[in-house]
Amino acid sequence: MAKGMGKASNGELRQELVAGLRRTLDEGHASAKEILTLTRNGIACARQLSAAMDGVVTCLHVAASQHFYPAVNPSQSERIAVVAVGGYGRGTLAPGSDVDLLFLFPHKQTAWGESVVEAMLYPLWDLKLKVGHSVRSVDDCIREARADMTIRTALLEARFLSGDRPLFEEMKRRFGAEVVEGTAQVFTEAKLAERETRVTRAGSSRYLVEPNVKDGKGGLRDLNTLFWIAKYAYRVEDPEDLVAAGLFDRKEMQMFQRSEEFLWRVRCWMHFITGRAEERLSFDLQRQVTAAIGYAGRSGQAPVERFMKAYFLVAKDVGDLTAIVCAALEARQQKPRATLTRLIGSFTKRKRVRALGHPDFTLQSQRLAVLDDDAFERDPVNLLRLYEIASRDDLAIHPDTSRLVTQSLRLVSTQLRNDPEANKIFLEILTARRSPEPVLRRMNESGLLGRFIPDFGRIVAMMQFNMYHHYTVDEHLIRSIGVLAEIDAGQLETEHPLANSIISTISNRRALYVALFLHDIAKGRPEDHSTAGAKIARKLGPRLGLTDAQTETAAWLVEHHLDMSTVAQSRDLGDPKTIESFAATVQTLERLKLLLILTIADIKAVGPGVWNGWKGQLLRTLYYETEIVLAGGHSAIERRARVERKQDALKERLGDWGEAERDAYLARHYPAYWIKVDPPRQEKHARFLRQAESEGRTTATMVETDQFRGITELTILAPDHPRLLAIVTGACAAAGGNIADAQIFTTTDGLVLDTISISRAFERDDDELRRAERIAAAIERALKGEIKIADLVAQRRAPPPRGQTFQVAPEVIIDNVLSARHTVLEVTGLDRPGLLYDLTTAIGKLNLNIASAHIATFGEKAVDVFYVTDLTNAKITSTARQLSIRKALLDVFTFDHEKAQASKARTPARA
Repeated sequence: MAKGMGKASNGELRQELVAGLRRTLDEGHASAKEILTLTRNGIACARQLSAAMDGVVTCLHVAASQHFYPAVNPSQSERIAVVAVGGYGRGTLAPGSDVDLLFLFPHKQTAWGESVVEAMLYPLWDLKLKVGHSVRSVDDCIREARADMTIRTALLEARFLSGDRPLFEEMKRRFGAEVVEGTAQVFTEAKLAERETRVTRAGSSRYLVEPNVKDGKGGLRDLNTLFWIAKYAYRVEDPEDLVAAGLFDRKEMQMFQRSEEFLWRVRCWMHFITGRAEERLSFDLQRQVTAAIGYAGRSGQAPVERFMKAYFLVAKDVGDLTAIVCAALEARQQKPRATLTRLIGSFTKRKRVRALGHPDFTLQSQRLAVLDDDAFERDPVNLLRLYEIASRDDLAIHPDTSRLVTQSLRLVSTQLRNDPEANKIFLEILTARRSPEPVLRRMNESGLLGRFIPDFGRIVAMMQFNMYHHYTVDEHLIRSIGVLAEIDAGQLETEHPLANSIISTISNRRALYVALFLHDIAKGRPEDHSTAGAKIARKLGPRLGLTDAQTETAAWLVEHHLDMSTVAQSRDLGDPKTIESFAATVQTLERLKLLLILTIADIKAVGPGVWNGWKGQLLRTLYYETEIVLAGGHSAIERRARVERKQDALKERLGDWGEAERDAYLARHYPAYWIKVDPPRQEKHARFLRQAESEGRTTATMVETDQFRGITELTILAPDHPRLLAIVTGACAAAGGNIADAQIFTTTDGLVLDTISISRAFERDDDELRRAERIAAAIERALKGEIKIADLVAQRRAPPPRGQTFQVAPEVIIDNVLSARHTVLEVTGLDRPGLLYDLTTAIGKLNLNIASAHIATFGEKAVDVFYVTDLTNAKITSTARQLSIRKALLDVFTFDHEKAQASKARTPARA
């Protein structure tokens, strides 16, 4: 073997080589980006990037094997094939993809082979490429592929790049004969199991609003998996061959190619925009990719929402293709059973088929199927019957039948939509006692649901560009029906005790299901979705077979579906005016029950972590307070009686106190305190105040966790002054505490008893208590003036990570009607760390007293409501005063850098 070139020239040559290859790669990237921009073809872009990489790898192999380490009279062992494997083996690369290489040798690696591999790898690393490489002999490949599915999959896509082609061909031949032959079923099962694990990790719904384009459900890896399985089972080399193999028809092949191109286009833009291998289509990226691809807005829908709708429709198509491949493979793998077993089985099957109750349906492999391909043509109502039987008998639908449903959607005509039997069947499916959620999802994925209810079709795959909603609108509606069915079946008694106890007493069960199914159906239209949704409900109710009264109830629920949540989370539930106003809207006890259940199902279906026990507590309080008014109890009289009952209950709990001490304590609290606070907490407060006073302290804190409500409570005792809440919220912000609600009570002797509810950060109580005690200690120190809260908040205040992604126009509403004694300030804007501190500080500087604060966050949008008076305890009625309040609160949303620039402009420069 000849020696390599001199070390100095070797190093110089390598530097020149790397510089040249860097230019080649840069030109390849620029060319690929141009292709993506001009042709809008993601596959063409990915192939161009792969071709550029092929050129680099081939050039390096020639340099290493012919210039750096030329083999003179090479032995049989001194042969090498450089092979692209994995994604690179498919001949497609994204701008930030890994480059997977196999260095293939005939036998064990030699010193020459080791030198060639190193001479190729070092320049690739110098080029800052992410290289995945393996060095194997042909025997190694066969042995390891048998033992490891990942290696087997990588070799399935092996593509020759450079070197000894006969060696590569030998490996491919042996791989087919010794690894693939006879193992299609094992490989298929392994790949589908792997897919399940991957999808669960990336988010199991294909309708998550920040999807993973590579690994998520309906993403590129799903298409790869389909092709791997098909390639393995059918021995095809090109996706086009899947039509000849009988796996796809021409239309489905076009769907495969269209989906693959779109996903590659999105993925390539994500990598180009971020400059890295970013696979999650985050909110930040969605706007940028939308602009790069060139989507425009349409009435009621922003460009980004139209782009994401296209994305989710592609993800749905990928799901359909997955089902087709699975069905075909299942049919291939079925073997006839022994004759006697088959004979007994056929009797059982005939009995079960008769039980299906319709001659057009049968069972295939324990799955519901149509008798023949004309079943839907003969009677289009069979399209709905299929899902009704599946729901009633808890049967899986055969994938071939699901495929036939999609191919038969043209049969869903105006005549079918108005057919009384078809509508009766649909209502049965929607309100079924067995959970309707999976059946509705199957109807949606086949396309039938959107065809049968065209208004539903408009919101299929529609996303809402905000951080609050985790799913597309159609998926949210279907999930909400699932939650309602769980409450209906008594499965959520512990979590929702009130809803569980009242659902059996409602008269309008069908109207409730219809209303929940329609509550967001008018999203994406220019007009308010609640009002527009109510119109749809009035039109659709009679068609579905609801009576006039049921239709009106459903329409009312759709129109008011946000009311209960809004009042519970952003109004003072201890204020009689709040309850009387809400009761006037609801009017009947039946509606109150229906609205409570609908509100719970709606919030829970928004996404994981959105519902918590604190929201449940607020809704229950609003329900009980309103129930009293609707049941005929006069609010003021009833309140006096309830205050007295609560005071008597507390007297009993404080049996170890003297009577004079108890009476003096009861006199310290105003009526609102007795109405709002439950007896166990009143007792804790009494003992807390008594202990603080016995220790001679006017400033004290107490912490307590509440797992059921999902919050931690901080109780603060301090002398009253206007900036008290600002200090408390500042200390919470500085310690990273997210405030969910603030109850503020003033005692008759000038102290303030504040209860601040913060969202839990830890699962374990002891961890959570330690965190809460740190926040409480910071509050005490701030109240005593030992630390400066403004400085602590400033340190914490980082620019919001998605500040540029979302725009929420700030708004301040000043209302003197909602409360008899207070002016209500409702502030809406983009949430950020320290926002509540900034707002309460501004309110303090305006010389306003905060009587209660109600904090709600909907993703990136904060809605903070303050019940305030001036320093004479009067409402704010002066127009000039209201204007100055509005201006001061809107100024809080001016970004810090804008303020800094403004102050720079005002400050004269110093010498």
